[in-house]
Amino acid sequence: MKIVAAKVIVCSPGRNFVTLKIETDQGVYGIGDATLNGRELAVVSYLEDHVIPCLIGMDPQRIEDIWQYFYRGAYWRRGPVTMRAIAAVDVALWDIKAKLADMPLYQLLGGRSRDGVMVYGHANGSDIAETVEAVGNYIDLGYKAIRAQTGVPGIKDAYGVGRGKLYYEPADADLPSVTGWDTAKALNYVPRLFETLRDTYGYDHHLLHDGHHRYTPNEAAILGKALEPFRLFWFEDCTPAENQEAFRHVRQHTTTPLAVGEIFNTVWDARELIQNQLIDYIRATIVGAGGLTHLRRLADLASLYQIRTGCHGATDLSPVTMGTALHFDTWVPNFGIQEYMRHTEETDAVFPHDYRFEKGELFCGETPGHGVDIDEALAAKYPYKRAYLPVARLNDGTMWNW
Repeated sequence: MKIVAAKVIVCSPGRNFVTLKIETDQGVYGIGDATLNGRELAVVSYLEDHVIPCLIGMDPQRIEDIWQYFYRGAYWRRGPVTMRAIAAVDVALWDIKAKLADMPLYQLLGGRSRDGVMVYGHANGSDIAETVEAVGNYIDLGYKAIRAQTGVPGIKDAYGVGRGKLYYEPADADLPSVTGWDTAKALNYVPRLFETLRDTYGYDHHLLHDGHHRYTPNEAAILGKALEPFRLFWFEDCTPAENQEAFRHVRQHTTTPLAVGEIFNTVWDARELIQNQLIDYIRATIVGAGGLTHLRRLADLASLYQIRTGCHGATDLSPVTMGTALHFDTWVPNFGIQEYMRHTEETDAVFPHDYRFEKGELFCGETPGHGVDIDEALAAKYPYKRAYLPVARLNDGTMWNW
């Protein structure tokens, strides 16, 4: 069996997606997601100019060897562009293998560890009152877990407060827009949000919050400590993780669970965090961390230290990644939770899929493969449109972490 063709499909049904389609000489094909939000065309070039020429003639059933070929075989390893290209190949090959086996992907991984996958949605508002209302709306939709973000008085366009409710997309301009940040104001305001949420809805639902790399380790420790009475499910991305040791300071000062990893590319980005038990949830994604082959290894390492998965699942990942993640979530023994930001109707039409939402959980389907396809004719009606993520500046103009 050989790979006879591969192509990259770029479309923008509400936002940009990069999809790799691999075809075999037996007529079976698989698709993988290669989207890198705000830098999509960099991955397109990597795939078309460097990966696809090598793929032609390879045996698609040799998933492990092909993964090693593109990772170990390249002198310049890692990074978001390389690992997304590898992930797209890897997921497409797993899709092919599961189709050849005539079974849904989770069965090929080892079968079910659970029936459904608990997910969380994004509730946001311009102030506390709006966010409290938004959380209530998610509860009414059946969610058991909700991430809560609020605008903060004195901060321009605070992170997490989108233009829509279910379909929030931060990549909003042809060139980067500018948002603001003021840590002191956030430290004073965010605990009031969660106090109000618990007073309003009690403790029956899981609440999450995203710091989005905005805090220093000491500031993150202060906020984590202040949030302890409200028993958060997790405090996400509390401080930049390039310095993994920084999480030790946060860990020593708060018992609020910590989650990080959506921008990680390999197990090496999380090794110290995991081995030193400095986090509770690892959030690396299938598309960001080199596909199923590599993410399984990361999850296995985390399981040795009772750290659970919490894969990133924003709309900057296509339904291909979401569908594949649900098969991974259904199998992985140390599952924690899955982020679920709903795609637009246009996106869902371009990427028909068999997963479904019910009572706060997502369920993968029984279609052979990962259960997601692409309507190429429809995709062609939504051409690529450049869109950047914003940048963040402090009130005095200093560049800050987005």
